[in-house]
Amino acid sequence: MKSHFWSRRTALAFLGKGLLTVAVLALNVPVQADGVDLLAQFMKQARSGRADFTQVVSSPSRAGQTPRAKTSSGRFEFQRPGKFRFDYRKPFVQTLLADGQTLWLHDVDLNQVTARAQSQVLGSTPAALLTAASDLQALQADFQFSPEPEQGGLQWVRATPVQRDGPIRSVMVGLRVSAVGPELAVLDVQDSLGQRSLLTFSAFELNPNLPASTFAFKPPAGADVIKP
Repeated sequence: MKSHFWSRRTALAFLGKGLLTVAVLALNVPVQADGVDLLAQFMKQARSGRADFTQVVSSPSRAGQTPRAKTSSGRFEFQRPGKFRFDYRKPFVQTLLADGQTLWLHDVDLNQVTARAQSQVLGSTPAALLTAASDLQALQADFQFSPEPEQGGLQWVRATPVQRDGPIRSVMVGLRVSAVGPELAVLDVQDSLGQRSLLTFSAFELNPNLPASTFAFKPPAGADVIKP
């Protein structure tokens, strides 16, 4: 059987690992604003978003071993509150979709669908940062936020889960200031086992009009549906 690096387990684990911060229009943000201030601005402004993404998942370095890194790419869309969609196109076709109630993972090659309640799998994760309401204070029960120095032309903020015994160690979010508003540029997730998931976003669109069908999912006929 073909081995999928971005397996069902990996995909669900990613959701349990940690997202998001922002940049805002230069005219609207004071010079002294830090990454946390920008994150708050972004959450107020970004009702929805769309971008292309590239993801590199790397294993921790070990003595005598060369670290492994696997790259995938696709399209990302989200809409507050509670909806997002990752369409993986390379190297394998998969869809990871949250419709507000259920988290769906569809592996096309395996003809397999996994369905789990969002309330059970999101929590203190990067996905929670994407899908939360527009108030940063609502997330402070689950995350501690701290500004990081500007680097690579991006503003950075670190989100650390309050529950330190979870699967995520920290999430670094990089944001770019553009002429049209805040752009999500980078999401860097470190898990408790030392694995790193680096997502780079491009062609970001702020507040696109996304039809309801974007976040609707129905298992294909004949698919094996798993409900853990």
